[in-house]
Amino acid sequence: MMKKIRAVLVVLLAGVSGLMAADQSQGKSTASIAAAQSKDAQSKEGSKKDSPVPAQDAAPAKDKADVHEFVMANFKTESGVLLPQARVVYGTFGHLNAARDNVVLLPSHYMADHNGYDFLMGPDRALDPGKLFLVATELFGNGHSSSPSNTPEPFHGPRFPVMTIRDNVEAVHRLLTEDLKITHLRAIVGFSMGAQQAFQWAVSYPAFADRIVATAGTAKTYPHGIVRLEGQIAAITADAAFQNGDYTAPPTKGLEAFATVWTAWLFSQEWWRKELWRQDSPPGTTFEQVLHNFRTNFIPGADANNLILQCRTWEKQDVGTTPGFNGDVEKALRSIKAPFLYMPSETDLYFPLGDARYEASFMSTVTLVPIPSLWGHTAGAGPNPADLKFLNEKIGKFLAGQ
Repeated sequence: MMKKIRAVLVVLLAGVSGLMAADQSQGKSTASIAAAQSKDAQSKEGSKKDSPVPAQDAAPAKDKADVHEFVMANFKTESGVLLPQARVVYGTFGHLNAARDNVVLLPSHYMADHNGYDFLMGPDRALDPGKLFLVATELFGNGHSSSPSNTPEPFHGPRFPVMTIRDNVEAVHRLLTEDLKITHLRAIVGFSMGAQQAFQWAVSYPAFADRIVATAGTAKTYPHGIVRLEGQIAAITADAAFQNGDYTAPPTKGLEAFATVWTAWLFSQEWWRKELWRQDSPPGTTFEQVLHNFRTNFIPGADANNLILQCRTWEKQDVGTTPGFNGDVEKALRSIKAPFLYMPSETDLYFPLGDARYEASFMSTVTLVPIPSLWGHTAGAGPNPADLKFLNEKIGKFLAGQ
C-alpha cells in the first residue's frame, strides 16, 4: 500500500492492532506493559502496528516511549456507573525537570495509542523531548486503557459504560496530580478527539495549562457529526455476527462496512478526485486496490465494541454540558482563559471549518489558523510534508510565545 496512506494511518490509528488482553492486575511495570502490547501486536494474524497494510510490508517501529499504567479504584463515570477498577495507559517522552514545569500533555485521538503525536516530536519540531517532558495518554476504549474488550464482567463488552470526554479528562487529571505529582502544564496539544479533550481541559481546568492547541477537532460534536458516527456504528451492528455485542468471533462484514463508511469521510472530496493517494504509490496501483485495503485493513485487530465505545465518547462531547454551564456551549467557550491556538483543517468533513469559526467567535484568547490542505481530517496530523511543516511551524511559534 502507498507510503502516503501508511503515513496518515500511522498517526491516526497508532497502535490499534496491539490490543491488550484483559489484565486486571495493579502495579504492572512499564516493561511488562510494553512487552504485552508488543507481544499481542505480533500475534494478530495479518496485522501490522500503526498501519493499514499487511504485516509483511514493513517492520513495526520501535516504541520510543516509557509506557506506564495508572490504576484507579472505584472510578465513578459521568453516567453514574462505578467501575471497580479503571486503568489509563500512557507514554512519556523526555525527562521531567527539577522545577516540574516542562510538561506537555498529549491526549490521544480515536483508537490511538501513546505514539499518536510522533509528527510533532523531535529536536527540529514543535515538541522537543530533549527539552520537554511529554505525557501522551490513551483514551478509555482503545484496547489498552480500560475498554469493553479488557474489562471483566459485569462490564465486559457491550456492558462497558459509555465514557465521556470529561471522564477521560478527569482520569488524566488524577493521573497527573496523583501519579506524576504534576499540578501545572506548559501546554496541552490535541488532535481530533485529542482536540476535544484540549477544549474540555480549557473549560474544566482553565488555569491548569499555560497554552492550549487543538488541531482538527471542535469543542462540541454537532448533529451532523453524530449522524456520521451513528452511520458507522450501524454498519457494525447490522452484521448478524455482532450478536448485540456478545460476538464469539469478529463481525467481519460489519467491520468492513464500518471501514468503508469511515474512509469516505477521512479525506476531502478533492483529495479523492485528484487521486492524491497516488503520491509515492507503486506504479499501477488502482483505486480498487486502495479501497479494498481501506475496507479490509483500516484498523487491524480492533475490537468492535471498542470502536463503538469511542464513537459514543466522540458523540457526547459538548463543553456546554460541563457542570456550571447549563448546556450553554457559547458560555463555556467564553470562559476559556488560556491562550488557545485553534487549527481546523479547511477540508475536514468530521469537524468542518464553519463549526470552528462559530466556536472561535466566542473565545477571547483564540488564534484561529486554518490548515490549507486537501487532506481533509488527516491534515491535523501532518500526513504530508506541507501539512507537517505548517503544523510544526505554527505550533512551535505559539508554544514559544511568538
